[in-house]
Amino acid sequence: MRRMLLTAALAAAVPALARAQVGHAPTSSPYHDLFKGSTITFFGGRFGGGGGSVGVGPQNGHTFGLRFGFHATRPLELALAVSKANLERLLIDPTMPSAARVAGPVDQPVVFVEADIELNLTGGKTWHGVAPFVGAATGIGFGEGIAADTSGYNFRRKFFLAPNAGVRIFVTDRLHIRGEARAVFWKLSYPNSFRVAPNPVLLDGRLNEWDLSPWLLVGLGYTL
Repeated sequence: MRRMLLTAALAAAVPALARAQVGHAPTSSPYHDLFKGSTITFFGGRFGGGGGSVGVGPQNGHTFGLRFGFHATRPLELALAVSKANLERLLIDPTMPSAARVAGPVDQPVVFVEADIELNLTGGKTWHGVAPFVGAATGIGFGEGIAADTSGYNFRRKFFLAPNAGVRIFVTDRLHIRGEARAVFWKLSYPNSFRVAPNPVLLDGRLNEWDLSPWLLVGLGYTL
């Protein structure tokens, strides 16, 4: 009797388990494995921001660059990138009265060299060809000196941190369109002339401040 009851229970359970395990056929599944290979991406974008409290930091301009990434695992990608930014900034002459001391904007080219880490939110797969991600970039921005600026301010080199989020849309298994939104943090340093009387530029007297600038990127990538 015990064997008969056990056999009947298994016979009833097997169809239910089979139904529970039914999923998508491989050819119709919305999930597809990401290629575990290197990726190369050409990208362009728009850099924003206000250039800090007095506007002399780099801001507002177009960027373009190249990114090379490789998968540590399918969900996790590490990358190196370099980009050129044609930005602008203001000039301030601290020896002039407030109403007459601001000039510009003038061109402020910046080169970004960075390392990125990126986590795919759908694991090692795409969903209907879409792969959203979050990540962070860190590196150095190299700014050219501006001969017209006689205040003593110079952007020089700045370490930056840029948390980001975005999405890759796969046109084929290897070719994808990439969109990304960043928040770029870097520390601006001002010359002592900005806080010297009789016409101080920095009303709070601080010679350093953290600045936040948005950076939007779009690119075309290919997995090798």
